[in-house]
Amino acid sequence: MLTIQVESRLSLEEYMFILHYSGLGKRRPMDDPEHLRRMIEGSNLLVTAREEDQLVGFLRGLSDFCYRCFIADLAVAEAYQGKGIGRKILQFTRDLAPDARLFLFSAEDAEPFYQKLGFQLHERCYQLKPGEDMN
Repeated sequence: MLTIQVESRLSLEEYMFILHYSGLGKRRPMDDPEHLRRMIEGSNLLVTAREEDQLVGFLRGLSDFCYRCFIADLAVAEAYQGKGIGRKILQFTRDLAPDARLFLFSAEDAEPFYQKLGFQLHERCYQLKPGEDMN
């Protein structure tokens, strides 16, 4: 039976597991476990999807739970993709903060998934990468 819940902690091993088996690890610093540990510890929203006790889906975010929710990771193990788990995790997150806007960066191959759910492209998103100076 699938359960979706907020968890206060996630082990580094489980985080690396879901990143690897979802394909999201290709876009994360998998060769730097300390960096990954800091990513988990710096997040105030960890939503998990578990089949029995096995982690099959995960959302990591930052939220004030009333105005903005920034989704840093949404990962579903490849063997479980296409079964509505990502949608359920996002709906669960939405229900935690119904007044908050959900923001995320999408991998190119995930754009159709987010568009199907009603996410809209925001044309005024900016970034300043590490090592780049502000003018």
